[in-house]
Amino acid sequence: MKRFFKVVEKDSDKCSKKAKENDNKNEEEEEEEEKETNKEPLKFMTWNANSLFLRVKNNWSEFSNFITTFDPDVIAIQEVRMPAASSSSNSKSAPKNQAEIKDDTNSSREEKRILMRALSNPLFGNYRVWWSLADSKYAGTALFVKKCFKPKSVVFHLDKIASKHEPDGRVILIEFETLRLLNTYVPNNGWKEEANSFQRRRKWDKRILEFVNQNSDKPLIWCGDLNVSHEEIDVSHPEFFSTAKLNGYVPPNKEDYGQPGFTLAERARFGTILREGKLVDAYRFLHKDKDMEQGFSWSGNPVGRYRGKRMRIDYFIVSEKLKENIIACEMHGQGIELQGFYGSDHCPVTLELAPSSNSQNEDPI
Repeated sequence: MKRFFKVVEKDSDKCSKKAKENDNKNEEEEEEEEKETNKEPLKFMTWNANSLFLRVKNNWSEFSNFITTFDPDVIAIQEVRMPAASSSSNSKSAPKNQAEIKDDTNSSREEKRILMRALSNPLFGNYRVWWSLADSKYAGTALFVKKCFKPKSVVFHLDKIASKHEPDGRVILIEFETLRLLNTYVPNNGWKEEANSFQRRRKWDKRILEFVNQNSDKPLIWCGDLNVSHEEIDVSHPEFFSTAKLNGYVPPNKEDYGQPGFTLAERARFGTILREGKLVDAYRFLHKDKDMEQGFSWSGNPVGRYRGKRMRIDYFIVSEKLKENIIACEMHGQGIELQGFYGSDHCPVTLELAPSSNSQNEDPI
């Protein structure tokens, strides 16, 4: 029988389609095509941009080249630092619409215009974007997902309340058919025993632990700036970070001594979250040894006492069920001069998974 072969095409959302051998698809072929259309994302990138607007103004060409090369299915951004829009144009005191960028002043309209123009080029136009923003130019997260992937739900709160955003826009949770992805910008622990530091971080860690324990029905990918370096191997200078002080202040509890993100208390709580949530640190799963050149995601200012001091605080954490699917997890910045950081003090981190196989027990054809 004569067959008519087609060239492999890309759909309008730039997700690959399998070539079909002929135009007369039977029911089985249509089912396979439907599975291909609804496939799950496999390539992920997370980055604390330290102001997405500034990165657009100053570093967008280089960052766009990186995106073109890696071609992620999902891009998770933290520290967007674009203020949320007002929900009402009649009152400045009206609650904010954290899903929309502010544009009710001349300056905010101009900043939004510059940002959206950068995101409208063909490369980023291939993604659908969700925002979760703070009231001011602080914190905030964004999630870019290729349009060919159809999420079942997107929420903005650890309690999975769709209409409610986490304060400061710190959470975006997206659910696909076979997995969930959680993008978070975790609050900094701070240096002192104050309401907006130690206590806030303890409460956050408790809520994350509850979240992972209550949502174990489906594999999880948890990514973002998690603001903790789990082990000594995860910082460049363990003694420096464990004894660091701010203006000579010494916390009353020894477990709170040191650099925020490297205190004994934070590290212990993070370990509990991984252990009880049956989660795996994807980077450390693949990279067992310390890498002084490219093993850290945050680097101190090239000028001053933090010169050359580095921490790994940006992660991909995955459910144990996914660990054998991990192909690669890499950090893409290096050097004291912050090569590959694209203007931020954090570099991008990427994760690549192999597709889950549902045919391992089938007889080969």
